[in-house]
Amino acid sequence: MSTALTRVVRFTAHHHYHRPEWTEERNRAVFGATALAPGHPHDYLCAVTVSGPVSEETGMIMDLGGLDSLLDEEVVRPFHGKHLNRDVPAFAYGRRIPTCEAVAQYVFERLAGRLPPPVRLERVRVQEDETLYAECTGRS
Repeated sequence: MSTALTRVVRFTAHHHYHRPEWTEERNRAVFGATALAPGHPHDYLCAVTVSGPVSEETGMIMDLGGLDSLLDEEVVRPFHGKHLNRDVPAFAYGRRIPTCEAVAQYVFERLAGRLPPPVRLERVRVQEDETLYAECTGRS
C-alpha cells in the first residue's frame, strides 16, 4: 500500500517579472505590476509530498529529519531572505522568470533525485499568498 506524507516549509523572498530583451512597455503590458523594479516580497509556503510504503519498523515513509534537512538545503536556505532574480542563478534575469509555476518546477527538479528509494516525490506546491499557488507533479 502506498501512503503519502506532506511537509510544509516557509520562506520569504522577493521576485520581479522581467524579460531583459523586452521593452519596459512590453514587460508592463504582459506582467503588470509585477514588472515594476525592484520587485516585491512574498511569504511563501512550499508543500512537498512524498509517497512510498510505510516501514513496519519505524511507521514512516522516510525519516522526517532527513526530509527536513533536504528541504532546508534545497528550499529554505537557497530562497529565504533572497531576491530570487539576483540570488538564485536559475532565476537570474534572462533565465527563468520566478513565477509560482517556475519555482515549483525548480524545487521538484532539485528534490526528485535526492530521495531514498523507494520514496517518490509526488508533488511540490508553492504558494505565494492565500489566493495563488502552483503545483508540479513531474508529469507532462
